[in-house]
Amino acid sequence: MIVNKNVSDAGQAWTHKFNQQWTQTAGSWGERIAEYGQKWKLIPLFMGFLLGRALILEELTPFVVPYFIVMYYVRRDHLWIGAFALGAGAFSHSVPNGLEAVVSMAVALVACRMTERFRRKDFSRTPLVVLLTVFASHLLFDALTNQVSTYGLVMVAVESVLSFILTLIFVQALSIVHLAKPYEPLKNEEIVSLVILLASLMTGTVGWVVDGVSMEHVLSRYLLLLFAFAGGGTIGAAVGVVSGLILSLANVAALQQINLLAFSGLLAGLLKEGGKAGVSAGLLIGTAILAIYGGAEDTLYLSLVETGLAIVLFILTPAMVWKKVASFIPGTTENLQSHQEYMRRIRDVTAGKIRQFSDLFTQLSRSFAQTAEPAAKEEQVDLFLSRVTEFTCQKCWKKEQCWERETQATYQAMHTMMAKMYESGTLAGVDVPRDWERKCVKTEKVLAVMEQEYERFLTYSLLKKQVQESRKLVADQLSGVSRVMSDFAQEIQREGIELSFQEKQVSRALEGLGLSIRRVDIHSLEEGKVDIEISQPTCYGRDECAKIVAPLLTEILGENIVVKERQCEAFKDGYCKMCLASAKAYEIDIGVAGAAKDGKLLSGDSFKTMDLGNGKMALAISDGMGNGERAYLESQSALDILQQLLQSGMDEKLSIKTVNSVLALRSTDEMFATVDLALIDLQTAHTRFVKIGSTPSFIKRGSDVITVTANNLPVGILDEIEVDIETRTLKPGDLLIMMSDGIYEAPRHIENRQMWMKRLISELKSDDPQELADRLLERVIHQHSGQIVDDMTVLVARIDRFVPQWSAIHVHGMERVERPRIVS
Repeated sequence: MIVNKNVSDAGQAWTHKFNQQWTQTAGSWGERIAEYGQKWKLIPLFMGFLLGRALILEELTPFVVPYFIVMYYVRRDHLWIGAFALGAGAFSHSVPNGLEAVVSMAVALVACRMTERFRRKDFSRTPLVVLLTVFASHLLFDALTNQVSTYGLVMVAVESVLSFILTLIFVQALSIVHLAKPYEPLKNEEIVSLVILLASLMTGTVGWVVDGVSMEHVLSRYLLLLFAFAGGGTIGAAVGVVSGLILSLANVAALQQINLLAFSGLLAGLLKEGGKAGVSAGLLIGTAILAIYGGAEDTLYLSLVETGLAIVLFILTPAMVWKKVASFIPGTTENLQSHQEYMRRIRDVTAGKIRQFSDLFTQLSRSFAQTAEPAAKEEQVDLFLSRVTEFTCQKCWKKEQCWERETQATYQAMHTMMAKMYESGTLAGVDVPRDWERKCVKTEKVLAVMEQEYERFLTYSLLKKQVQESRKLVADQLSGVSRVMSDFAQEIQREGIELSFQEKQVSRALEGLGLSIRRVDIHSLEEGKVDIEISQPTCYGRDECAKIVAPLLTEILGENIVVKERQCEAFKDGYCKMCLASAKAYEIDIGVAGAAKDGKLLSGDSFKTMDLGNGKMALAISDGMGNGERAYLESQSALDILQQLLQSGMDEKLSIKTVNSVLALRSTDEMFATVDLALIDLQTAHTRFVKIGSTPSFIKRGSDVITVTANNLPVGILDEIEVDIETRTLKPGDLLIMMSDGIYEAPRHIENRQMWMKRLISELKSDDPQELADRLLERVIHQHSGQIVDDMTVLVARIDRFVPQWSAIHVHGMERVERPRIVS
């Protein structure tokens, strides 16, 4: 452990300094190489050349056809580059291999064209096509070169089976190379397939020897270093075994490479924490140990040289390369970061689309809010008089005399009559100017038409006003929807904040108290809106979540945290899941009492207590017109719509207006309902009262009783209403009392009902909400000698400071969690 730590510290210090300098220069090179590689299609060219050269058992070439056919289906735009490279690689090994590769690719192309129309969307039939193609093409080549024999047929069959297997591998591996996305972590079989592909490429370098140094050994160890550094010991050992096995099949003399690469990969991966220096040291130590242990002292020097060259290549590798490899390996930091980056992009795109809709609704709201300027008064007068003259003067034989010779006098006389009609609303009993009676031969008809036009004008003005009010209502609703969508877009982006560091900090703190924590997921650390989800083994009813976890989070977050939800043994293995959230500064205890008119079962009054989910509580009472089922349905419908609007994020004023418009438009009958709404902020106790046709509310604070009133008509009567909002700040111990008119207006003989109700409430000494509601209802019914003359409902809410159950438990010495800074 001491050696490991020393190697880790030294390696991290050295590699960090080197990487800072190297990454700056290599980063631009890497981007430039990647750009040229994509432009000139270097990847299929390089892969095709090496696979064309690769041999198994020194005579089989099972890589050509699988690569050609899979590329035909995966990346057809790279097919001919790949085919050229396959042929070039095969000819670089020997002319017969090159000719055989050309014949195989020709047969494969014909097979692909023939089977393309029958091919499914998946690759289920591709391996079978490859098997038949390899067998047919190799048999054809042997027949053309007169090499048909029993041994040759057996080897062709073996090569066909190997091609069948390699096709299954290439389908996954080539899809990863050309189509994979880094936010999709690879499965174990996909990683193995990718390693087999890379090892198959290295078999194309068999025989490349420079001064006794074998290129396949250098490249295999470089590949080992790359995967061990990216994925750790498990990945390093797996890559060593697979690449060693493939290389030993290509060169039987290299069978010992399996042991060397497997052991060195494991050792290098275990020293991953030491950075590049630690991984390189692991490979160097593993190579030396196995070379000495195997008794190959004569090859020790060359083996160390090959390892040294692989280390040099590895150190010179830019960070973008190994980070790209690590991004595909599940469990690595790079893979997690790439996935989070992808999710962040998805959130940004989603938030952008929502903002576009928000801007659209804002623009629609502005369009509806814009109304044409009313016509000037002179224009209205001219329009009015022109319509009157159209039906009277146009066909009169004295038109020329009145409107051409005496235009001003005629116009002034009609204007005077119109002004008198506007004042009195009619011309009946109004004195007509003498000059008019003397000159006009159709006085009665003119007066009748003027009255008709006046009635038409009034109707048009009323209709225009209603249209303007409706436009304004629609504009307000569209603006409210836009505001809700904009807030939602901000919430989406806030959820994308990376909190992995805080999750690890919370997990370490809990484990420091002796708890076994499986997972910590922090959804929000915003003050007052903390949301944390933790899973741990079952505590068998010891209530560890409330007694230990919540007090610990309270200490390290600096605010009260409570258990919002718990699921004991939620998972099959006995693990539990708990959800913890910010505790509200205040809590509310509610009591309700009610009675239906004449003691019936169904009351026309309705009430709701609504948790709006944003730290606010809504209390509401609605009284439908009349009594019985119809009144109940009306009041309940008003509260249901109001609850949906408030929980969607709309403000209370717009919500009330929307409820009013819905109730006014959905029925032609005269139906309305009162709404008494109180919105209480549980963090500040700040309360907003909205009263639409409802009775006053009362706040009992000790011996004092405070009245809250507002003057608004009930919803459903007018198309447009004005909503007044009263604000109060409640204090701990306050009792908020809301009631329907059946309670408030019960004493018919009392003129000042408000003073009577305040005195009645002050006489009730109970602080329990339910008891106070029951006693108040009982006293009101007693005023009528036990008769219930109307539907009666009273709702009492007591507000107190919230004290968590286990707040007395303090966990000292814990490091505070640093909250992310949010800039809106």
